[in-house]
Amino acid sequence: MSTVLGISALYHDAAAALVVDGEIVAAIQEERLSRIKNDPSLPFRAAKVCLQRAGRSSRDIDAVVYYENPYAKLERVLLSLMRAFPRTWRQFPRALGSQLGSKLWVMDQLAEGLGVERKRVEFVSHHDSHAASAFLCSPFEEAAVLVVDAVGEHASTSIYHGKGAALTSLQSVDYPHSLGLFYAAITAFLGFRVNEGEYKVMGLAAYGTPRYRDEFAKLLLANDDGSYKLDLKYFAHHIGVENGFSRKLESLLGPRRPSHRPWDLGADEDQHYANVAATLQLVTEEAMLALARQAHSLVGSEYLCLAGGVALNCVANARILAESKFARVFVQPAAGDAGGALGAALLGAQKLGEKRPKALSTAALGVELDLGRALNVATEMGLRVRRVDSPADAVTAKLMAKRIVGIASGPSEWGPRALGQRSILALPQERDVRERLNRVIKEREVFRPFAPAVSAGRALEFFSGVDGDMSPFMTTVCSVREAHAESLQAVTHVDQSARVQAVTAQGAPLLHEILECVAKHNDMPIVLNTSLNGRGEPIAASATDVLSFFARHPIDALLMGDLMIERGS
Repeated sequence: MSTVLGISALYHDAAAALVVDGEIVAAIQEERLSRIKNDPSLPFRAAKVCLQRAGRSSRDIDAVVYYENPYAKLERVLLSLMRAFPRTWRQFPRALGSQLGSKLWVMDQLAEGLGVERKRVEFVSHHDSHAASAFLCSPFEEAAVLVVDAVGEHASTSIYHGKGAALTSLQSVDYPHSLGLFYAAITAFLGFRVNEGEYKVMGLAAYGTPRYRDEFAKLLLANDDGSYKLDLKYFAHHIGVENGFSRKLESLLGPRRPSHRPWDLGADEDQHYANVAATLQLVTEEAMLALARQAHSLVGSEYLCLAGGVALNCVANARILAESKFARVFVQPAAGDAGGALGAALLGAQKLGEKRPKALSTAALGVELDLGRALNVATEMGLRVRRVDSPADAVTAKLMAKRIVGIASGPSEWGPRALGQRSILALPQERDVRERLNRVIKEREVFRPFAPAVSAGRALEFFSGVDGDMSPFMTTVCSVREAHAESLQAVTHVDQSARVQAVTAQGAPLLHEILECVAKHNDMPIVLNTSLNGRGEPIAASATDVLSFFARHPIDALLMGDLMIERGS
């Protein structure tokens, strides 16, 4: 019997995860509670919610496990800055102060903030945390494991062999060479915020043509065995510059795009940036394919687990499944830094003698809804509230009337994707629905696609490339079948792809029931599914967050539990 709390924090997307008696009980990012996008703070709020869900308190914690080695991290940061001196003299005091301040003493801060003995607080390595978060949650007894992110303590890319509950490191690429930092630098060059805009680059890439292969060959020097190097004269992450690229990159690709300017893909200038995004995406996919093939040659398994921030690149994941020798690929829904908290907790439980958990079947691991509070707050806000006998039927009726409906059901999702716990739903047929969602409700770039949610049992009727490992968590893309392209306009990207969620009754019960109800009307168990949040804010978690969103954004109705909420007449 054990209670282990995993923690990731202090860089971006802090999170807490709780493993009780070897099983995953709760996991949530701090941003969902602080309402600060990508909040890096020590996740004391998230830890409290995890413990509450398990009916535990800090007195019950057997171990708190931090997702990386802060001492090794300090060593790497200092050595990197010293190697680049004197170019780093401006960054040196700030970096030194940061590392010697809160980050070095994180173990003591966790002990004090959580109210546990210091001896119960430990750490594991960053890439071990990522690898464990993927393999130990997967349905595979044996697999190759590929971790690709910005950087941990030293490694930026690692290949492991997972067998049973054991992970063995086989090969790595070390900082300052990093696919994650390569993608981040071009993300910044394109005018997007690093650690937030990378998924925008994926959407933008489909509007461009990869015309800059020769230029990108100077940036990333990739080998057939998966190893690679960056030509560091084009980058600046190793000397502490936040945007990650140097003036040399601008001399190669042109001036960076201003972040404040609205996008106009009909203009030659913005088409240039779309072409840069397309080239970046293609080069990244090829590098990931080379790494996957190397992992297969080293391990020989039919199965692959992916983790790290780059594992959220759905297009690359689809190519790995289609073009590598792996029969199945698994990516758990919070593959980025937040997922490190889950991996750390699982490694801590393993150290205490627990067996590996059951395979992850749902992302509903976060904040529960307080429906009593929801009813009181909605009434105070002057909203019309009624209880419905069949929530799925009530939502379907709204959808069939071409309404846009928010749903909040059960615990909130783990990871960056809305998977039916905190979602906005609409019918997938109407292109003007997509325009309304993008411009009026989500207030985001017009090139951003929306995802279809489809009943898993019928997904292959409408989409090719649907699988049972990644599609339930929306970590891959599929192709829309030509016969259905016209009727799925709102969820089909410009390249005829779609980031499909294949929904099961176990993974997202309410959403699955809604899909079955929708199919009774039009024989298409598909809806448009996007996250319940506005521009620049995290996905809603609590009942008050959900109602706050509804009050500020013009969706037509909101279902919370069995409460159908609409605006007052």
